[in-house]
Amino acid sequence: MSIPSTDHSEDLLSVYLRQLKWLREILKKRTSSHELADDALQETWLRLSKIQERSSEVRDHRAFIMRIATNIAIDLLRKEQRHHKACLSDEEILQAIADTAPTPEVFAIDRDQLRQLIYALLQLPEKPRKALLLARCDLLTHYEIARRPGVSESMVARYLAQALRHCRDHFRTLA
Repeated sequence: MSIPSTDHSEDLLSVYLRQLKWLREILKKRTSSHELADDALQETWLRLSKIQERSSEVRDHRAFIMRIATNIAIDLLRKEQRHHKACLSDEEILQAIADTAPTPEVFAIDRDQLRQLIYALLQLPEKPRKALLLARCDLLTHYEIARRPGVSESMVARYLAQALRHCRDHFRTLA
C-alpha cells in the first residue's frame, strides 16, 4: 500500500482525514480488533484537535499522527487485556461456587448409617443409651450426666464405654 506524502502546509486534521483508511488498517493489524482500532482513531482525532494550533511545530505530520494513534491503540489494548485478566468467565464463576449439598449417593449412605446407628442404640440397655445420647447430643459432662440418674461419674464412664463398644461392634459386623 503506498503512503501519500504529506505537505507541511496542511494542518494535522487534514492529514489525519486523508490518511484515515491507511491508519485504520495499520491499527487493526496492531490490535487485532476493529473496535479498538476505531476507538484509537476517535481518541487520536480528539488529541489532534486539541493541538491543532501548534501543528506548525510538527515536522512530519503523518509520522506524528501515526505515533499518537499507535500509542493510543497500545494503551487501549493493554487496558482491555488488564480488564479481561480481572474478569472471570461464566464457567470460572460456576466452578468457583462450591456445592455443599451432599450428592444423592452420599445422602443415601448417610441415611443408611443413621438407620443402623438408631438400630444399634435401640439394642442398648436404657442407662448406657441415655448416657451416650446425653454426652453426644446434649454435650453434657460426666458430672452433669451422673446427676440425672443419680449415679457416680465412674459409672457414667462405664455406661459410655459400654455404649460405644456396642455401636462399634454393630458397625463392624456390617462391614
